[in-house]
Amino acid sequence: MSLTASKTIFRAGYQPLMPGVFIAPYAYCYRCPKAEANPEKFGFDKDCNWALEELDFILHSQTAPGETAAMLVEPILGEGGYIIPPRRFLQGLRKICDEHGILLIADEIQSGFGRTGRYFAFEHFDIIPDILIMAKGLASGLPLSCIASKSQTMNQAPPGSHGGTYGGNALACAAAAASIKIYEEEKLLENAAQLGEKLLDRLKEFKVKYPSIGDVRGLGLMAGVEFVKPGGKTPDKEKAVAVRNACVGNGLLILTCGTYDNIIRWIPPLIINEEQLEEGLRIFEHALVQTA
Repeated sequence: MSLTASKTIFRAGYQPLMPGVFIAPYAYCYRCPKAEANPEKFGFDKDCNWALEELDFILHSQTAPGETAAMLVEPILGEGGYIIPPRRFLQGLRKICDEHGILLIADEIQSGFGRTGRYFAFEHFDIIPDILIMAKGLASGLPLSCIASKSQTMNQAPPGSHGGTYGGNALACAAAAASIKIYEEEKLLENAAQLGEKLLDRLKEFKVKYPSIGDVRGLGLMAGVEFVKPGGKTPDKEKAVAVRNACVGNGLLILTCGTYDNIIRWIPPLIINEEQLEEGLRIFEHALVQTA
């Protein structure tokens, strides 16, 4: 709970939370204050380091670099809104961690194992984390999670200091081995990359046609559609929920996410084919029209 900051519902009722945790802003380019003030100069893939500047402020005001053990980041924000950061954000984190001897931990529980068209999302940003956290797609739904790091890091933990009741159970590990084999044999990463481009292109077409869509972003088969009230950027949860419910009513299971639940996330199975993707997009557009 101490590390979850996408919604208060995940934290309410659990106070006091673990001390020594500091939450820094994510590189949410669509809602970056610099970009809103000067969209011609700042924005995605433009010269803006607002999130890194805020992190630098935290390191000067709240937690000294010498007392900061690690930075934990999702290379693509999941529950927080399927937010794709610019490359310079994650590369900036890597640089800061290197300068101060801080571990960089990548949480790839949602974005890992082919979801973005590569095994891990961090590969899109030309960085290597010190510690990698994996789950979900690792064993195709069976309960298995994994922490990976270099041996010199892992060997610092004495035997018995990290474990779990169900750690390394044989069934889940066999499922993981079989899943990875299928990823390779059926070229599911390539499928996610190719169909992900088509998905994003179509969603961007919808953004032009429907003013209730404020932003579309994604990598591979991990895409988010952010709904706002027309004429501004005010989050529109009511619209997102209405579209979601209309999709479900027509046979397309889809979820919302984000702090205000105003973002619909696309996270189809990696085995999806083009015909199935087109059917899903048709249902989605019908829902946009139906809820207008």
